[in-house]
Order: sequence, then structure tokens, then C-alpha cells
Amino acid sequence: MNITQQMVFDTLNMFAFLAVELTILFLLISYIVGVLQEYIPPSKIQSILSSKNGKGYIIAGFLGAITPFCSCSTIPFLKGLLRAKAGFGTMMVFLFASPLLNPIIIGLFAVTFGVKVTVFYFTIAMGVSIAAGYLLEKLGFEKYIKPEAYITPENKACASSCGSNDKPVSKWTRIWHSTWADFKKVLPYLIGGIALGSMIYGFMPTEFVANVASESNPFAVPIAAVIGIPLYIRAEAVIPLSAALAAKGMGLGAVMALIIGSAGASLTEVILLKSLFKNPMIIAFLTVILSMAIGAGYLYSYLF
Repeated sequence: MNITQQMVFDTLNMFAFLAVELTILFLLISYIVGVLQEYIPPSKIQSILSSKNGKGYIIAGFLGAITPFCSCSTIPFLKGLLRAKAGFGTMMVFLFASPLLNPIIIGLFAVTFGVKVTVFYFTIAMGVSIAAGYLLEKLGFEKYIKPEAYITPENKACASSCGSNDKPVSKWTRIWHSTWADFKKVLPYLIGGIALGSMIYGFMPTEFVANVASESNPFAVPIAAVIGIPLYIRAEAVIPLSAALAAKGMGLGAVMALIIGSAGASLTEVILLKSLFKNPMIIAFLTVILSMAIGAGYLYSYLF
């Protein structure tokens, strides 16, 4: 198998893997969120994650830290928070923190890079997530959420599900119909994002990433941060891949930037967010992730 064939194979393999995984994750998480909404009233979520309550930002950050979501599977949970009308700032904290601080990344970080580096990473990711959520709310970015993002899809159960006496469907069926309606709305975004991410993954060799972000390149950190976003990498793979890139000569500051860029955002996530946010909010989201990645990369290079 030549190099081109291998790249095509890697691209198709990644597309199939992500399509199956993200479909299952989206449906599962959406359904779980729907179940939670049945038992936890929106008023309770509003009180816990209220932006008026300073503790809400910290709670949202730690909620993100304990949820094992990647950048894409955070979206259905975010939809649930939107529909529960949780505070905008706290929702943004969760959006930033969840993929960056999930238990898988933190565990692999500690094993691969040690406790000191893990504490540095956790502090930066949590601190910037909370600060960004607070700042975006104060700047009025809530107006850039699309109105339809707050609307729960109508449940259109078929007549056979209702029975001959037109009895209402069970709440479990109703939640499934809502979940499926949600999924159909985001499916074009999901497939498009996976296709782009898979092509970049398959045709961008690790040797290229290591070379352009080597320690000798003064612009290695911002380059690594920018590369990380389209280079969609799963939480389980981002740390081992980063360790391999460091072994190939990639600077450790650039490695930090790559991890934050790739774990914090992806093309697939950005395309999915288009179904919820207007362009200024998308730009703000990417600006926060890139700023966090670049800042952490340079700070790590300076301190370590």
C-alpha cells in the first residue's frame, strides 16, 4: 500500500469511526439529557447555574470537568442547558471546560507528563474557561444565540404508537422522538464536520506537524494551536499523539498548545455550533480557545 492509499484508508477509517461513535454519543447523551429534564425542573437548573450566583461559574466548570465529553458530544448537553434557560455565562464555562478537563484527558495527562504539568494544565483551562464565560456574558454575547436553539422539537409520534384510542405516548417514547428530531436537525452539520476533520486527519502527517512546530521555530506555539483545531483528535488519542510528537522534536510549549487546540475545539464542533450560535459567537468561541492554547503554550515554555 503506497502513501496515498494509506492516507485514503486512514481518512475513510476515521470517517467511519467518528460517524458511528458521534452518532451513538449524540443520541445517548441527548436522551439522557431529556430524561434529566423530565425529573429536574428548569427552575432548579437555573438556580444552580445562574450567572447571578458567582458560584454558578465554578459549579459549571467542575460540571464540565466531571463529564467525559469530547468537543462534539458536549453539544447535546449544551442544548439541554439552553432549553432549561441556564445562565449564559455558566453555559459558556461548561462549553469551554467540558472537553478540556474531562477525566480521561486529566488522567492521561498525569500518567504521560506528570502531576506538575497536569496541575498547570488544569489551572489554566479552568481559569480561562470561567473568565471567558464571565466576560462573554458581560459583553452581551447572549444575543448571538439563535432563537431556535431554545425550542424543544415537537414530538411527532406516529398513530400506531398512540394506539386506537389516541392515548398519549409514554414519556420514554416522547423523549426519544425529541432526541431523534434533534439529531435529524444536526445530522448535515455532523456529517460535514466529520468529513472535513477526517480528510485533514488522514492527509496531514504527524511528521509535518512536528516539523512546523519544532523548538527552533519561534512561531511554533501559535502554529500548533491553529493546527490543533482542524486536526480532530479524540481525548484518548490526543495525549499519546502529543507525546509522540514531542519525541519527534516538537517543543513542549507547542505540544501544550496543540492539546488545548485539538481538545477544546474541532471543525466538527464548530460546524455543529453553527446550528446554535450566530457567527460572532462562533468567532468568540474560537478566539477563546486559540488564546488559551497560545497563552498556555508560551507560559509553559517560560515556566518549564
